[in-house]
Amino acid sequence: MKQVPALKIDGITIGQSLAIIEYLEETRPTPRLLPQDPKKRVLVRMISDLIAGGIQPLQNLSILKQVGQENQLAWAQKAISSGFNALEQILQSTAGKYCVGDEVSMADLCLVPQVANAERYKVDLTPYPTISRINKALLALEAFQVSHPCRQPDTPPELRA
Repeated sequence: MKQVPALKIDGITIGQSLAIIEYLEETRPTPRLLPQDPKKRVLVRMISDLIAGGIQPLQNLSILKQVGQENQLAWAQKAISSGFNALEQILQSTAGKYCVGDEVSMADLCLVPQVANAERYKVDLTPYPTISRINKALLALEAFQVSHPCRQPDTPPELRA
């Protein structure tokens, strides 16, 4: 589909964020990104799927081009806000320091870039205190600082940190 991300590793190329994360979890399980407890693990997968499959695609550049330049901001804001309304409710019952408890998980890896997109499209984050609190805690970690979307080599100049 000529989309990012793609990861070349171990002689294969893997596309799609969740597939990449699952592969890394299975082949390089430290640090753990999926909890051992099956109930917590399913919550991590549910939140990850909500973000990666339910929110992010709706404000992808290929979709925004289809809605027309004059409608892009409103479309992205509506898509993100709708998803964040559901996500905020879920996180209120699953979160500790991070999305599911107090350990960084695959769900957290999905959350930070989605919040960055929300900020890019000027979504008011005030109605989402749990999302905002978790994002702030994650951005305090070095791994999230250096991998933030605004710090990637292919980030457009106007979006760089």
